[in-house]
Amino acid sequence: MAKRKSTSPRSTAKTTNPNSASIEATRPTISRDRIHVFGVRHLSPMAARDLRDLLDEVQPTIVLIEGLHDATDLIRDIVRKETRPPIAILAYTESVPVRTLVYPLARYSPEYQAITWADDHDADVRFIDLPSHVFLALQPIRVPAIAPEEPATSEEHSTPADDDADTDETSDADSPAPFEHTKGVYERIAESAGESDYEAYWERRFEHLDNSGAYRTAAMAFGEQLRDLREDHPRENAENLIRESFMRRCIDEALAEGHQPEKVVVIVGAFHASVLGDEHPSMTDDELTSLPSLNAKRTLMPYSYFKLSSQSGYGAGNHAPAYYELLWDCLNSPSRVEADQKHRGVDDLAAGYLTRVVRELRKSGTHRSTAEVIEAVRLSRMLSSLKQGTAPVLEDLRDAAVAIIGQGDRGVLAEPMARVEVGTAIGTLPKGVSQTSIQDDFNQKIQSLNLEKYRSTVKQDLSLDLRENRRAKTEASAFLDLNRSTFLHRLALLNVPFATLQNTRQASATWGESWQLQWSPEAEIALVESVLMGETVEIAAAYQLQQGIENASTVAEAAALVKVASRCEMLPGMLSARGKLQELATQSAAVADTAGAAHELTTTIRFGDVRRLDTAPLLPLVEELFVQSVLGLIASSVCDTAAAQKLMTAMDQLNNIALEFDERVDEALWIDRLRELARRDDRNALLSGYACAILLERGQMDNDELSREVSRRLSPGIPADLGAGWFEGLSGRNRYALLARQSMWSQLAEYVSQLDEEQFRRSVVFLRRAFGGFSANEKRTIAENLGDHWGISAEEATDLMQSELSDDEQNALEELNEFDFDEF
Repeated sequence: MAKRKSTSPRSTAKTTNPNSASIEATRPTISRDRIHVFGVRHLSPMAARDLRDLLDEVQPTIVLIEGLHDATDLIRDIVRKETRPPIAILAYTESVPVRTLVYPLARYSPEYQAITWADDHDADVRFIDLPSHVFLALQPIRVPAIAPEEPATSEEHSTPADDDADTDETSDADSPAPFEHTKGVYERIAESAGESDYEAYWERRFEHLDNSGAYRTAAMAFGEQLRDLREDHPRENAENLIRESFMRRCIDEALAEGHQPEKVVVIVGAFHASVLGDEHPSMTDDELTSLPSLNAKRTLMPYSYFKLSSQSGYGAGNHAPAYYELLWDCLNSPSRVEADQKHRGVDDLAAGYLTRVVRELRKSGTHRSTAEVIEAVRLSRMLSSLKQGTAPVLEDLRDAAVAIIGQGDRGVLAEPMARVEVGTAIGTLPKGVSQTSIQDDFNQKIQSLNLEKYRSTVKQDLSLDLRENRRAKTEASAFLDLNRSTFLHRLALLNVPFATLQNTRQASATWGESWQLQWSPEAEIALVESVLMGETVEIAAAYQLQQGIENASTVAEAAALVKVASRCEMLPGMLSARGKLQELATQSAAVADTAGAAHELTTTIRFGDVRRLDTAPLLPLVEELFVQSVLGLIASSVCDTAAAQKLMTAMDQLNNIALEFDERVDEALWIDRLRELARRDDRNALLSGYACAILLERGQMDNDELSREVSRRLSPGIPADLGAGWFEGLSGRNRYALLARQSMWSQLAEYVSQLDEEQFRRSVVFLRRAFGGFSANEKRTIAENLGDHWGISAEEATDLMQSELSDDEQNALEELNEFDFDEF
């Protein structure tokens, strides 16, 4: 094996990474009972501190760590000086559906500290948990320890690091969900200890054990007790037995290589620590080869503190990663290391936390004094003493912060405390380290497009102007924003959650886009999974687009894919999606669908110019869809109100197409169909009124024709719901033109006055809906128009509108508001 130290840029780790399927079974000719087993809670700073003390004392020749066995070769990249935690080992299958597995490491993780110690002391180091190809094959029968409400990419993500003293419970198919079950077990532990929750219990009894060796002893005892407390879950029990048997096999192999038991340190979750001795057998060759297996790959990826927190479902027992990093820094402060004072590091934590909260609060413009910080520290210590604690835990610090710094208002401190407890840190890796081809391509694109600063866990806005910058000296600079847009749209097509397109007020503007960017481990995972579709972002996006086209089953889906292809600047994909759309359109008779598809195509055509994409092949399809939609309008207008609302949207879209592409589409046919719909009494009255509104707006209906139509529709012989429904459609657009027609309002007033009580109730349903969209000024103008009809001046009508309601009027209004209009 190579030495750990190396003068080359990449450290050559003194590790072994044998294929687990070929490890020869080793009989324990040397006792495992004399090895040093350290049980940890993953991401525990005190465990990391106590572990380093043990390593300094034992000076082992080999360090064995619970982690994916076949990821041992990644250790050489973990210890490179350019690597900055938090990071994670990501394993994924090479076939669809992709299964992924994440093993996170923070700077204060015991496993990470053990790896760096081994690197500094020229000791061998390797992972001894099941290899990734076995873990991933076992996934279908294991339930990941993830909060149920947390979405995951592809298959559910799990992590072997979740099996420690905090999250080792998992249920079988007939048992409660793992998150619910573990919550019950640890709630009972906390309750029996008089703590409000398990986190406070753990921190007070384990994270504050600052005496060397105290944590190891307490964690070992806790792990043994936890095994006794566990209920019978056959599937999870079977998996743990397999894992522990494999770990013992790896220990036996290290001993067989010549490492003395006294010089072997094993770091595992506290739950497993007590079963690695001689009383339990190790895995045999036959047992190993009988395990299920899937082809898998491994890589390192940057991780984030937000992802490590329980807020995202991957807590692994660490709800406040930035807070625990602060504890780690306090434990390793120069004053503590040099003076070796008891609890010095833990005592420094309270002042450090509260000072940071005040600092974050000041950034928001709220000032708090140093005296208040001192008072909050005193209060936190008092609260801790009530629980017989040696130092305040996070729960005590929160309560003290709210009482003193927040002055009783928890909401004031919600964001500052979140920043101090969770943090925004995201790890980094040297370029080219353990990257897939698509990750390399992504990193190159990020750099060439000047997007590196947006690779942050903090949300940032990015506005793009897709037009050519004629003042730029190079083509790349001239079309920088356009190329950025294309790249971000391709990532969106791949479902990589890095950039989200924002809605803007100028939604019709083809040259501007507004994005919100935020990097996360989920984005890295999704990116890695995309390598199965192509080696670069462009190739993978093209494959994903083609898959979407082949699976499209509606004209709306196909039309949306045409637009996606345009924004991704994929002409072959756009033409393929056009063909699919044309095929589906011949099978669809739904006017709302075909009109919507035609509208999507016109949007794509408008974008074509700025995106340097030839969209001329789409124009004939727009014409076909337009004619098909217009011809089906009359027949589709025999419908209920819900369907009529969709058809009104379709009519808007068709009218816009007729105006924008008047030289390409049959505008005369559109006007003719509108006239017919406006005349018909056997169609939905709402749509007939809306057709009148469009004709009026386009100058195809004069005042006399409108007056005749109003007289015909709003007459005592017409059912109230039909007459009022027609007026609702008429008022659906171009309201200022209606407000200027005094005669129409007189006709409406006369119509309403002649309705009996039952008819009036029915008409109110439609009139209320019609006037609900009018502004206050528009309603005032209507009142003035009606005032003229009733012989009241505009001033009097305005005064009446602004006067306070009488008790009777108020009661009548309340009855109207409480009335169930759905009955009609």
